[in-house]
Amino acid sequence: MVTKEGCRVELREAIRQLRDRGLYTAAKWAAEQLVGIEEEDRVVTPVSGYVRSDRGSSTGRRERRAWSSDKEFLRAGGGLGGGEMYSTPLGMRTHVAASGSGYGTPLFQETEMENDRHMLAKSYFDTHEYRRAAFVLRETPGKKALFLRCYSLYLAGEKRKEEEAIELGGPLGKSDGLNSELAGLEQELSSNYSNGTLDAFGMYLYGIVLHERGKDKLARDVLVKSVDAYPWNWSAWLELQALCTDMSILNSLELKDHWMKEFFLASAYLELHKNIEGLEKYMKLQEIFPFSEYISGQIASGFYNSRDYERAENLYTDMLKYDPYRIDGMDIFSNILYVKESFASLSHLAHRVFLTDKYRPESCCIIGNYYSLKGQHEKAVLYFKRALKLNKNYLSAWTLMGHEYVEMKNTPAAVDAYRRAVDINPRDYRAWYGLGQTYEILAMPYYALYYYRQAALLRPDDARMWIAIGNCYDSEQLQMLDQAMKCYLRALRNNDNEGIAMHKLAKLHSQLGRHDEAASYYKMNLERMENEQNGGPEMIEALLYLANYYKNRKDIEAAQMYCSRLLDYGGPEKEDAKTILRGLRSENPAMDFEQATP
Repeated sequence: MVTKEGCRVELREAIRQLRDRGLYTAAKWAAEQLVGIEEEDRVVTPVSGYVRSDRGSSTGRRERRAWSSDKEFLRAGGGLGGGEMYSTPLGMRTHVAASGSGYGTPLFQETEMENDRHMLAKSYFDTHEYRRAAFVLRETPGKKALFLRCYSLYLAGEKRKEEEAIELGGPLGKSDGLNSELAGLEQELSSNYSNGTLDAFGMYLYGIVLHERGKDKLARDVLVKSVDAYPWNWSAWLELQALCTDMSILNSLELKDHWMKEFFLASAYLELHKNIEGLEKYMKLQEIFPFSEYISGQIASGFYNSRDYERAENLYTDMLKYDPYRIDGMDIFSNILYVKESFASLSHLAHRVFLTDKYRPESCCIIGNYYSLKGQHEKAVLYFKRALKLNKNYLSAWTLMGHEYVEMKNTPAAVDAYRRAVDINPRDYRAWYGLGQTYEILAMPYYALYYYRQAALLRPDDARMWIAIGNCYDSEQLQMLDQAMKCYLRALRNNDNEGIAMHKLAKLHSQLGRHDEAASYYKMNLERMENEQNGGPEMIEALLYLANYYKNRKDIEAAQMYCSRLLDYGGPEKEDAKTILRGLRSENPAMDFEQATP
């Protein structure tokens, strides 16, 4: 079983090795998890007057994890589970790669001259002089030098590709530019891979190249070998996750047991919209990493995806108290505040990230959400475009910009933004749903139906998807009412909290002359609205229908009850109720009616 001390030693060594190879994102992630491990008798200095309990104390643990006692999403579980784990630190063992090359002590067997050249190349690499770094290492032997040279060439190609995109099509324009280094890198890395001389980091880079060349299956195989050989490179796990486009692919991976595998599975479950499974994994990981801000952010994201906005907001608020300069994941927090129409909180968050780093894509998206909530859609689009200038593959910005264009009635621009989001990540159900909405606005239900179905495939348990599909079948152009009812029934089974499906089913059954079924759904929806104390047009419609229904069934008492409730409303509905009551009187002169009736 993995221990806290074992994880701590492994992560410390991994951070050094990842930095040494310029894998700063993975090194940052490893450092965050290192600090997230519980330590006894550790006191943290309060930030801006915020009193924080000792990180190692049971009191602090209870405060930070109070949400996890709720079993609505999480079932009880212990430990990290899953077979024999690696627990020996890297520097004290040889980790044998699938290709047969050893890992551990051999990494440090470099001559002084080789080490000097590597330090010079790394200095050029850190100042973004990638081709210069590669040139310095052109004749330097060793796996470490091979990786840094190839990685430098790859980044040089990426940099040139971005420059060409701006030169040819503008920062947001479409560009078919390719990384010109990919073909040469594939050839060299493939040769080393076949010879068994490629280490885990080299296999990681080879997997990236294969992915970009469209060879996904081989890329998955190579990346699996990379993470098995060196499981501490989080960037390799993320690259592998991007290639797991459905659960069948994820379940087919044959991965060695290691605590890093649990992080990967938890993240992959959330990405594939398996929120319950992902949250369970993160709960188990918190036994070892109770103060990991990354885990807290992922849990908050899982709650957000499950539409549990209250708990997600509480977690994000708590995270900002501990780390007031955090920007990672705060764009999701801004989405929650936007949905809840928490104007003051969103304004405060936008101001905070603006002062921290206004040129982060996440910051631009948060400010864009702020202006959108104010109804200033042109300004919101301006900030979403700014986010995309900083990172044109930033998924949230494309999707949110599509929403703004819909608000501005600019449907061609909305379609383009949503399509760009889908191109970046075909698993983004929000972009598919947005495309469906846009084509529905254009009165093109056949097109809308296709996109809504794509969204429903990704979120089969989301009632909104099935209601949208039902609306398409129920449109004037299609009039496929039986299919529409099947969709509304499925929405009803998936907790349609807003009661849209019940109302739609009632109307459809009424339209088809199935009055008993219609009355049943109207009564169900009426009870829901009464429980929520939510009156409105739908309640008036239900009362009027039920009054007429019971009048026709000669149930005078029930009809009179619904009419009496309608008399509390003004407008034509009150007159309709009076008409029904007069009809009841004329048909049943011997019956006793209440004084309130006309």
